[in-house]
Amino acid sequence: MLLHNFLRETAKKYPDREAIVHLSRRMTFALLDSVSNNLANHLITLSVKPGDRVILCMENCCEYICAYFATLKAGAVVVPVNSALIASEIQGIIQNCSPVAVLTVNRRKSVMTNLLQGIDSKGASIIVVDDGLCTNEPDNQYRLPSVFPDQVAAILYTSGTSGKPKGVMLTHENLCTNALSIVRYLNLTCADKVAAILPFCYSYGNSLLTTHILAGGTLVIDNRFMYPNTVIETMRQESVTGFAGVPSHFAILLNKSSLKTTSLPSLRYVTQAGGHLPPEQIEEFCQILPHVQFYVMYGQTEASARLTYLEPIFLKIKVGSIGKAIPDVDIRVVNKTGDDAAPGESGEVIARGKNIMAGYWNDPDGTKQVLKDGWLYTGDLARRDEDGFLFIIDRKKEIIKTGANRVSPLEIEGVVNRMPGIRECAVCGTADPILGEAIRLFVVLNNDKITCDDIMQFCKKRLSPFKIPKFIEFLTIMPYLSSGKINRDFLRKHMLSGHLANSQKGRSS
Repeated sequence: MLLHNFLRETAKKYPDREAIVHLSRRMTFALLDSVSNNLANHLITLSVKPGDRVILCMENCCEYICAYFATLKAGAVVVPVNSALIASEIQGIIQNCSPVAVLTVNRRKSVMTNLLQGIDSKGASIIVVDDGLCTNEPDNQYRLPSVFPDQVAAILYTSGTSGKPKGVMLTHENLCTNALSIVRYLNLTCADKVAAILPFCYSYGNSLLTTHILAGGTLVIDNRFMYPNTVIETMRQESVTGFAGVPSHFAILLNKSSLKTTSLPSLRYVTQAGGHLPPEQIEEFCQILPHVQFYVMYGQTEASARLTYLEPIFLKIKVGSIGKAIPDVDIRVVNKTGDDAAPGESGEVIARGKNIMAGYWNDPDGTKQVLKDGWLYTGDLARRDEDGFLFIIDRKKEIIKTGANRVSPLEIEGVVNRMPGIRECAVCGTADPILGEAIRLFVVLNNDKITCDDIMQFCKKRLSPFKIPKFIEFLTIMPYLSSGKINRDFLRKHMLSGHLANSQKGRSS
């Protein structure tokens, strides 16, 4: 149950199979194992010790994966940092985890140097991994340290937009257990190739890395999703068998790509997580690619990635469900008294399993709030149906308290997303002197002729009066976090400041 042993064992079984494809570069499992050994040895010569934190700051590439496994082999803790973060966010992570080294690429070296000089970094080394360290050099066999399953393998920082960063501590056992479960229910084998468009620095992307290294599959990296047709062409040329995305990726594929006119005969399955995808979009995707298995999944970084999945055979039977627990995970829905909620009754989702985090780095109080008696309290509200299938209602903290009512943004978004001409939407609460909070709807249109009144009339026929938006704002583009989730904090901040860039504003009647 050591994460880097996945690579070692796979390199023995399939030494000449391609582990990574990135543009014109290709790396076999044997080569990946060899160069990660070299880099691990280099880290040890720099006095990196077991338990030390090592930051990885680069986009998806061969060097990232080499650095990832090298850090683990050296007994250190991987701390992935999204290179697209602003300076203050990266500084916050550095200050929180106190790294002894930063692994980055040449074009990021000066930025990281300036960041480390701007704070008390305790002399952390900057190592440029694309400067000859990740090439086919002789595999020097130095003695690597002993590592144990309960040791922290990675600290993944949750995708918050403000406030103190939270580092989720995941042990080798956490990550290995989750990878084994995912490989099992997706039936991954060495014949699989996944389109890796999700950043490896987030838990969803990290799970693609761990599962395919375990299964002996290939990671086909493409960081150009802003040009979706380019990614689709890569998938076609490389005979990709799997695609993983968040709702925004599927919205783009359906509305701004050549997906409908491109043949992808090798594509076996797709997975969707990271938020609610309207059932209508799932159905449209499945109509375009009827031979593809579509898996809806749900999870959290605190769970090493995955908690539940909905098998493709249930897509039409259990519309809107996130399915049931993945192998080796227990899921409960508990009410306010802590008892199991009855079928149809809402409650908080809690989870137990060997994939659940060890806690938040340097945050014992935050850890106590979510880890109780061996259970992870997710903060998500859900209900079970009579057959045990789960349906997410909303995040506890996202519930809008309007007057004496409690309103779920997901419910309103689900209705608005069914309106023809709506590309995507988001709902937030906004301060209101009478109601406490009023409902504000943000929409991106496919049809510019749609008006506020059109949306209001559509909602009035399908929602209770207290659930109807009081404000509607038209956006040309929806703001997203780098993880692919809607940036609700951005929407809240800018609506409170009275403006939104590149938008038209309209107040509902």
